[in-house]
Amino acid sequence: MQRFELITASTVSDAVKAQSVSPTAQQGAQVRFIAGGTNLVDYMKLNVEVPRQLVDINGLPLDKIEPMPNGGLKIGALARNSDVAHHDAVKAQYPVLSQAILSGASTQLRNMATTAGNLLQKTRCAYYRDPAYGCNKRQPGTGCSAIGGHNRTMAILGTSDKCIASNPSDQNVAFTALDAMIHITGSKGDRAIPIAQFYLLPGNTPERETLLEPGDLITHVTIPALPQGAKGLYLKLRDRASYEFALASAAIVVRQSGGHIDFIRVAMGGVGTIPWRSREAEKVLQGKAATPANFRAAAAAALHGATPQLQNGFKIELARRCLTHALTQATAQA
Repeated sequence: MQRFELITASTVSDAVKAQSVSPTAQQGAQVRFIAGGTNLVDYMKLNVEVPRQLVDINGLPLDKIEPMPNGGLKIGALARNSDVAHHDAVKAQYPVLSQAILSGASTQLRNMATTAGNLLQKTRCAYYRDPAYGCNKRQPGTGCSAIGGHNRTMAILGTSDKCIASNPSDQNVAFTALDAMIHITGSKGDRAIPIAQFYLLPGNTPERETLLEPGDLITHVTIPALPQGAKGLYLKLRDRASYEFALASAAIVVRQSGGHIDFIRVAMGGVGTIPWRSREAEKVLQGKAATPANFRAAAAAALHGATPQLQNGFKIELARRCLTHALTQATAQA
């Protein structure tokens, strides 16, 4: 790990000012915010991230979990994953989020990891983690070693010829199904970005993963109130039962009325380069009966256009079955 300077931000404006001097907020940033450090410190040890300065933001008042007047929920950027997962309001109103968080990492990591840190969680692609290999996400122009290499866990949706790295987060798949809003403050003021717009497909610039600019600090996430009677469920399929990333996962939010689905949100993990919202599956299911045939049709629509590599073609069928089973379970409890 290279030498760096650690400073402490006592106010939000101090943090924004300190980070705004970096030429980028993306890969290769010279100044990084640090909270739980469960992701950043790993990559600093590997010399994948080599910031010259870390800004400790743990002292900022951004860790609250609060109800909103409109019935939604506000989750502070520094709220620890464990606190979010076990919060009464989250378990009662947004069980899909609680289930997603608890399916990830270990208890010790969840006790340290923060909501905003999880939003910015880096890929676990082996080539991104090893500077000995070419990786366009880590160093633009060096190629994507995963294409033609070890790619069993890589993405099959949203890929490009520059990058096929999968997004590793469970939390963010649930946030995507819940239409979460990401609230940011920065040198250009405050703004709110729907999570569906926050992440960027790799395209020709895989090193740019989000809309964040230098000096931008995520302050909180808001989740809108769900329709009365809506149910949520998160299903994760992986190689082992604990401390493993998804090969395929599904976050479902659904409500039924009169025997038909009148509200449906579908998001998928493990298969996309970003947390993957499947509006194609939602379109198939909206207004339809909750039947196995309709679930299979929705799953087929969700995976239409998938681009597998040599080793991860199995993910297409795995993701279809994951989504079909998740829909079956979610509608059974609705």
